[in-house]
Amino acid sequence: MSRRISLATLMREDIRAVRRGDPAARTGFEIVLTYPGLHAVWGYRLAHAVWRQPGGKLAGRVLSHITRALTGIEIHPGATIGRRLFIDHGMGVVIGETAVVGDDVVLFHGTTLGGRSMSKGKRHPTVGDNVVIGAGAKVLGPIWIGSGAQIGANAVVVKDVPANMVAVGVPAQVRPRRKTGAEDRLTDAALLVEYVI
Repeated sequence: MSRRISLATLMREDIRAVRRGDPAARTGFEIVLTYPGLHAVWGYRLAHAVWRQPGGKLAGRVLSHITRALTGIEIHPGATIGRRLFIDHGMGVVIGETAVVGDDVVLFHGTTLGGRSMSKGKRHPTVGDNVVIGAGAKVLGPIWIGSGAQIGANAVVVKDVPANMVAVGVPAQVRPRRKTGAEDRLTDAALLVEYVI
């Protein structure tokens, strides 16, 4: 049984996630005022709460649409987003209705968690905890991205990626992660390009 978390706690966690993920972030005040990824996550949280209410689907979509217009980031209010999601830069990020995103995930600009079909039901990916998805990556269909995985910039992923692996290329090929010493995971997905060479 999961315990309820206060909105204030979630908001503080979201701000800390930005500070942890972006070395350019200087103060909490700056983050709150100028980070569209944070604004998109907060807009999603509000839209999702409304979406889940009886008769709230239209209002949830309208709130989502307003957030998209303000941030350039589209998160469907029906998606399930975990704690401490960090969307870096953000422009062009799309998260579909049946997507599930775990805790402590990092998404870079241009990322799509999308579908491959027009059918009803589960059609978007499930992303585990501590996953990094690089700029421009497309993760498509009802696939599973295991916890600790990394998706390289501009990869097109249409098959499951096991935990703690790296997926790069078009179509993406899965490879073991390289150890980076003291760092557990890369926070700069551009470094994932080295796997392509």
